[in-house]
Amino acid sequence: MWSEWAANAPFAAAMGMVALGLATALWRRNLIRMLMGLSVVEAGVNLFLVALGWRHDAAAPPIYTGVKEGARMVLPTVQALTLTAIVIGLATTAMMLALALAVHKAYGTLDANEVRRLRE
Repeated sequence: MWSEWAANAPFAAAMGMVALGLATALWRRNLIRMLMGLSVVEAGVNLFLVALGWRHDAAAPPIYTGVKEGARMVLPTVQALTLTAIVIGLATTAMMLALALAVHKAYGTLDANEVRRLRE
């Protein structure tokens, strides 16, 4: 029973991170905190992808040199996909932070409700 729980722990952690990030992004009105919530969601999704590619009793690095014939290996595809997602997430986070800075310069606040009210 304990090994089943331990095998599913990364999935539970990923779900918790996504739930916490969504709650932060949806219920906070500060633009920076909303962006932090989206970053936590991104980290939870990346954890889910890496946990999805893991195989029990497999060679940890997906490198074909030095592995016995017929040995199981961790899936390298999801690891490459996760690295790509990290790079894209970093770029979009930088763009959103620059947008939040422009909003702060234009309106003098980072409160989403206040910006919406000032726009009308």
